[in-house]
Amino acid sequence: MQVYLDHAAGGPPHPAAVEAMVGWLSSGYGNPSGAHHVSRLARKAIDDARDEVAGFLGFTSGGIIFTSGGTEADNLAVLGPLADRRGAIVASAVEHPAVLEAARASGREVRLLGVGEDGLVDLDQLSSLLDADVALVSVQAANHETGVIQDLEAVARRVRRRAPGALFHSDAVQAAPWMDLPSVLRCVDMASVSGHKLGGPQGVGALAVRPHVALSPILHGGGQERRRRSGTQNVAAAIGLAAAMRARGAMRGDGDVTGVRVATLRDRLCATLLGAVPDAVASGVGAGRVPGHCHMRFPGVEAEALLFLLDEAGVCASAGAACASGAFEPSPVLMAMGVSKREAGSCLRLTLGPDTSEEEVDFAGEAIVSCVTRLAGSSGEREVLAR
Repeated sequence: MQVYLDHAAGGPPHPAAVEAMVGWLSSGYGNPSGAHHVSRLARKAIDDARDEVAGFLGFTSGGIIFTSGGTEADNLAVLGPLADRRGAIVASAVEHPAVLEAARASGREVRLLGVGEDGLVDLDQLSSLLDADVALVSVQAANHETGVIQDLEAVARRVRRRAPGALFHSDAVQAAPWMDLPSVLRCVDMASVSGHKLGGPQGVGALAVRPHVALSPILHGGGQERRRRSGTQNVAAAIGLAAAMRARGAMRGDGDVTGVRVATLRDRLCATLLGAVPDAVASGVGAGRVPGHCHMRFPGVEAEALLFLLDEAGVCASAGAACASGAFEPSPVLMAMGVSKREAGSCLRLTLGPDTSEEEVDFAGEAIVSCVTRLAGSSGEREVLAR
């Protein structure tokens, strides 16, 4: 059996997204910026997709900017407003690198907001970091490694009270597959999403902005997307993103049966690992998490070796964010949560998707226990020999 437990990095496109994209690619080829009827068809397709994305996120259609993915959307959210604003950037220490690295590249003062052992931001520290000299606050809706859900309403209240001139951005990439975004994001000024995390294609995302937000482009050229993001739009990808969001919206509309089922399977997997592996630790269990995330630490076991054995056993997983998966560096997210550098290097991120089955979870649980036990035994033998 082959079991894919890396949906946080990217999952299979939804059949509806594939069908919509193939339908367009088989007949559509016009540039949306043109004036003739072929281009008008492309522009209508983009506009229809924009309406769908806006509804899924709870923003107006005019506030949707199509990008090449979540990274560009985060970069635009951080850097775009700064031309018209002075002041510092406040960002949580567990943000995705697309936010933190953009903030550091801005040349502005960056004030890092700490988190507790459960991964939740320190609201008291947030209050101390906020003042009239803050231009932007960025706190993710759900973490890309642990799946921990932040209380955006509580963050927004502090921002409005202590830094009323600041914009509030949220990276909603990991929240989008599972959460009701119109209610979650109603308190934010900007939000970022990515297509391949929720059943859309790779290479497309969106930044949603409220009408009062002024953005300067970070890509310069023909002035597409209302002069906020130049470059010919990827019509097929935008259509696929919209179709995937429509499918996810329908899934949430079924009373969240899918989310409940996946969360139950996630808890089953975590319980199996905690029960069978001595010293195993689950991350973020004291906080709310999106249904698909099971993040574990296996002290004394190297993540790189564990992932190699799991791949041989037919289980696809990761040690953290996919953009860093080749480096096997200790997770900055875990270290921000107070985990030691050594233990942060023993992490396994297991992320389920809407179609993950009970059989797959049980197979993966047995394989992980077997591989961890094997590596822990090898580690113990090396320690004895070293003495």
